Amino acid sequence: MKAFLSYLGGKSLLVNRIIPKMPEHTCYCEVFAGAAWLLFKKDESQVEIINDVNADLVTLYRVVKNHLEEFVRYLKWILVSRDEFERFKKESPETLTDIQRAVRFYYLLRNGYSSRIPKPTFSISTLKRSNFNLLRVEEELSLAHLRLSRVYVENMPYQDLIPRFDRPHTLFYIDPPYWGCEDYYGKDIFSREDFTRLRDLLSGVQGKFILSINDVPEIRRLFKDFYVEEVPTTYLTAGANRQKKVTELLIMNYAPNYQ
Repeated sequence: MKAFLSYLGGKSLLVNRIIPKMPEHTCYCEVFAGAAWLLFKKDESQVEIINDVNADLVTLYRVVKNHLEEFVRYLKWILVSRDEFERFKKESPETLTDIQRAVRFYYLLRNGYSSRIPKPTFSISTLKRSNFNLLRVEEELSLAHLRLSRVYVENMPYQDLIPRFDRPHTLFYIDPPYWGCEDYYGKDIFSREDFTRLRDLLSGVQGKFILSINDVPEIRRLFKDFYVEEVPTTYLTAGANRQKKVTELLIMNYAPNYQ
């Protein structure tokens, strides 16, 4: 199974390297869920929580979980067009019902260039069809609907969520904005200083955590007291259609066991 969203910073290329490093746990908690690639790919845990501070994203998860039929009904006859895209952009999410808000956000993500969130732009190509097939929306989302059926969905800042669910049997997966990309998800959501706050918070947790982040000297210095492992991955350069080989860091408060 795969995530039903394309989301900035998604871990589709790293998920198969992260899952084998997961220790035994009872409660699994994604602190910065985004597209929740790990949740959708890993085996089901006894208790599962996904969280994000983006209220539009959280609303989308809740609607797909609880109101899929109505969500699909709203989408069924929407045109894939620049005018429709711009109309959705102008709407204020706070004035919409939860289902309308979820439809708006899903449409902008699926039809936007590079899944940009603060300032989405319409994506169109002369070389390929739109990947937004309205005739298959229900089919594509049905598995996500079933997978989310027993998952708790939260909308909290990381500094509130981690203490709230920290137990010896909890595994946190933490995928914050990359160093140098703190504003990519919106202004005043995550700052450079939050890396230090997050490090200090994680230093005292009872449970275990896996944190994935870009490989820069500043991150290595901040998290030098934890177990740090390099993993190779690929970035796709937006607009250039070129791949760049890089390393990312997996930071843990335990040494992973390998089969």
